[in-house]
Amino acid sequence: MKQRVLALSLLFAAALGQAQTFDAAAATAKSDLDKALAELSALEKQIADEKIPLARELNTLESDVIAKRREHADAKRLQDRKAVDLGKLKAEEKGFTDQNDYLRKTLLEEYIRRFETRVHASEKEHYQSIIKEARETNNNPASPAESVFTKQLTVVQAALDRLDNLLGGHIYDGSALNAEGIAGRGKFAMIGPLVVFAGNDGKAGLAEQLRGSTDATLIDIGVEHQAGIAAVIASGSGQLPLDSTMGNALKIKQVEETWWEHINKGGVVIWPLLALGLAAAVVALIKWLQLANLRRIHPSDLQSILDRVNDNDPASALALAKRIKGPAGELLETAIQSTGESKEMIEEILYEKMLHTKPRLERLLPFLSLTAATSPLLGLLGTVTGMINTFKLITVFGTGDPKRLSSGISEALVTTEYGLIIAVPCLLLFALLSRKAKGILASMEQTAVGFVNGLAVKTER
Repeated sequence: MKQRVLALSLLFAAALGQAQTFDAAAATAKSDLDKALAELSALEKQIADEKIPLARELNTLESDVIAKRREHADAKRLQDRKAVDLGKLKAEEKGFTDQNDYLRKTLLEEYIRRFETRVHASEKEHYQSIIKEARETNNNPASPAESVFTKQLTVVQAALDRLDNLLGGHIYDGSALNAEGIAGRGKFAMIGPLVVFAGNDGKAGLAEQLRGSTDATLIDIGVEHQAGIAAVIASGSGQLPLDSTMGNALKIKQVEETWWEHINKGGVVIWPLLALGLAAAVVALIKWLQLANLRRIHPSDLQSILDRVNDNDPASALALAKRIKGPAGELLETAIQSTGESKEMIEEILYEKMLHTKPRLERLLPFLSLTAATSPLLGLLGTVTGMINTFKLITVFGTGDPKRLSSGISEALVTTEYGLIIAVPCLLLFALLSRKAKGILASMEQTAVGFVNGLAVKTER
């Protein structure tokens, strides 16, 4: 019991001491809490005092950021606009450059080329220098575009001035070739397409560019027109001859050529082609005369011969058969001489005679067929050789001068022309003569059948 009381006393003393410790801890904690709250209040007051300036500074910075962003967007938009404008300007610059190149290298060059071809031969000495200068400047890669345009526009202005001069007639100095090919000085008068010339030596006439010449040539059109031409050139008024064809009649006259000149354009191939055609013509003529002179047997002649054969008068029948010239008469002679044989034997003899006659009638006809097939091939050979010569000339001289290419082109066309000219008649003659030969053979066959049948009637009787 005492022990229990002692234990309780100890427990009470321990609890009392622990209670005092808790109070001290609570007081310490409260003191610390008050101190912390005081510090918190001080910090809150300090933060509150510093928050307003910081907020103001933050607002200022945010405004600056917005302004900078706006400036950045404006600067980027301006940069993009400048890049777009620069690309557009470059595209426009390229377009203008291409347009200038097209004008300089295509349109104006083509205009100058056409102007050069349309200028009369008598005017070339007036325009040749500026045309040559413009062309050389354009072909020089180092020439600036402004210089090229200036030279080309000079030619264009000269062409416009020429048109103004042509409206009322244009008189200018120049030189023309006479009939002997000697150049003489004088004056030209151009009224539309008509160009006349009056030389210092008193000769006057038309001025045209003939084939094979690059200069104007004086063409004498009669003494009666010289005074009018000289008056027009001297005073500007007078009578001039009128060409209703606008110069085409003279141009056609210039390109006219003889048959021999046309043949010579065919080159080497034309000669064997003509020889083949001539041989075919001779063969066709010979065969035509041969077949035309062959007489066919009429039914009345055959009946007369059969009557005499049937009357046992072979001598009279043979005399009538000899009057018929050619294979038909020979066939009847053979038939009369074979009347003593049987019908089958006579048929075999006459058939053999016709087989012997057929090659004679058809002799040389295959040559016409061969000529009809060979002539176009020779013409094609001339075409190929002519085109080869043309390409050789193009390789050496280019395509600028068509006159240099005319020889090869003429050879190509002339041989083809004569190849067809020879082939078509040969083909027709072959068909006609073959038909005529076959007709003669058919007539002989009909005569042989009629003769045999006539003898058959006698045998039956």
